[in-house]
Amino acid sequence: MPPRASKRKATASHNSSSVTSADDSPTGTITGLDNVILIAPSDKTKTKKTDRLDTLFDSYANCSSGIIDPEGIEALCSDINVEHTDVRILMFAWKLKAQRQGYFTRDEWRSGMKALKVDSLSKLKKGLPELEKEVNTPGNFQDFYSYAFRYCLTEEKQKTVDIESVCELLNLVLGSQFQSKIDLLIEYLKIQSDYKAINLDQWMGFLRFCKEISFPDLENYDADLAWPLILDNFVDWMKEKRC
Repeated sequence: MPPRASKRKATASHNSSSVTSADDSPTGTITGLDNVILIAPSDKTKTKKTDRLDTLFDSYANCSSGIIDPEGIEALCSDINVEHTDVRILMFAWKLKAQRQGYFTRDEWRSGMKALKVDSLSKLKKGLPELEKEVNTPGNFQDFYSYAFRYCLTEEKQKTVDIESVCELLNLVLGSQFQSKIDLLIEYLKIQSDYKAINLDQWMGFLRFCKEISFPDLENYDADLAWPLILDNFVDWMKEKRC
């Protein structure tokens, strides 16, 4: 049990050097406060919250680089009991608007955590379900889906992602919504030999295909509607597979 607080009664000071009130001042102003800087309560709160965010950031950041690197992200994931391959970590990177895969800068961390309205590990862990809901709204999911591809562009001027990585990413971001379509699309991507890598237009085409095309009959697929050629080939492969 914590110790009881002392019940000592506060006594007012009658020292003649105390600050003179407005009523006592001949000019009607408070005197003796010329050098006092007043800080608004809201500013103090913001400062304390930023300090907490920075302290948390520093506990995972690399001492040399001053940023959270892949090792720091794995430590963060361990502390919130989430696998580093969990889609929610990708969602977290999206919320931070992280520019480089596997790395979080201090500015990204501050802005993303403030947007999530969290400043501790416990709050972050509790906030992940809400983040998942936010991402899966129609207005946000397409942006997240596009971000997931761009996040994999790790080299300067890189515009494509290799097939193996694309297959893993498809399963991660679309598997829970369109499992049967994604399973077959991944199967096709792995056995085809025409494409070694996928660009952003093709990647976005996969999402449109999953959302718009009836499955498994593919009756409303029209090759004349400017689908990426790789999807034309996938549909042909599906039709041959059914025969």
